[in-house]
Amino acid sequence: MQKRLTQCDLCGGSDFVEISDRDRKGEELHTGVCQSCGLVAHMPVPSEAEVAEYYAEHYRRDYHGEQTPSSRRIMRAWRNGERILTVLFPYLGKGARVFEVGAGIGCTVKAFEFQGFAASGIEPNKDFNAFTRGQLYASVDNLNLYDLPVEPTYDAVLLIHVIEHFCSPTKALNHIHGLLNQGGYFYVECPNLAAPFATFNRLFHYAHIYNFTPATLVALAKKCGFELVKEFTDQSSPDIHMLFRRVDVKVLEVDAAEADRSKVAVSRYNMLTYHIRPAYILRRISKVFSYLTEYLLAGVFVKGLLARCNSKK
Repeated sequence: MQKRLTQCDLCGGSDFVEISDRDRKGEELHTGVCQSCGLVAHMPVPSEAEVAEYYAEHYRRDYHGEQTPSSRRIMRAWRNGERILTVLFPYLGKGARVFEVGAGIGCTVKAFEFQGFAASGIEPNKDFNAFTRGQLYASVDNLNLYDLPVEPTYDAVLLIHVIEHFCSPTKALNHIHGLLNQGGYFYVECPNLAAPFATFNRLFHYAHIYNFTPATLVALAKKCGFELVKEFTDQSSPDIHMLFRRVDVKVLEVDAAEADRSKVAVSRYNMLTYHIRPAYILRRISKVFSYLTEYLLAGVFVKGLLARCNSKK
């Protein structure tokens, strides 16, 4: 089934083929793949106003079921922040200005701050912000990306599972390009549609307006003035982790064959073959042990973390 969209956010095309008409809850949600470049997106893409209202008021409750972060969520977010810090530390100079867009609880911002970086961020959702500023003492403002003036300010900008939420990733990356100092870094993580990261019936939902493969993400970044420095994950990983550097040249390079690769990827597994993969089984075992640790230690861990934050405020 073909549907025409106004314009593909990556290549500007308008010829989309629908690949799904349901979200992960079984509710109506139309998703299509651009025939010119392979970008996968909602049909239609919601407006900026709709996205802003959803993330400010509904996202945390819809996506996480919480208005105040649980101890388990805080512990998990802190570990994730320390992982990202370890990955990026070799690329950043002493005291570098690090900024996170969509900072969530604020743990990544705080982890960078503890290591001597000038770390800050923004988070459009209101639910976690009271905890972030009042207990974690992280410098995270309740703002949207486009509230920030376009001035070269930061040495690194982070988008951790955020780029898929923008109604125009091109507009977002162009704005981020303007926030970075010359030669500054842009680090991104998002689900990998090429893996894929879930069974077909769990792939699509309202919060993820776009679904990227490594190829479409690199093409988007190059279009917006970034060159790939390092890819930390491979095609089989459920997530994409990439580091880019700001450059002055913006180049659009797309491959129409990526559309077919995306369609093959989303239908590669059925419910059985997806869950019996060794990589999936090992990942689930690791998660079970991780969840057990969180249940046993999260309360004590968070108490110690907040005491540390309070002593350094």
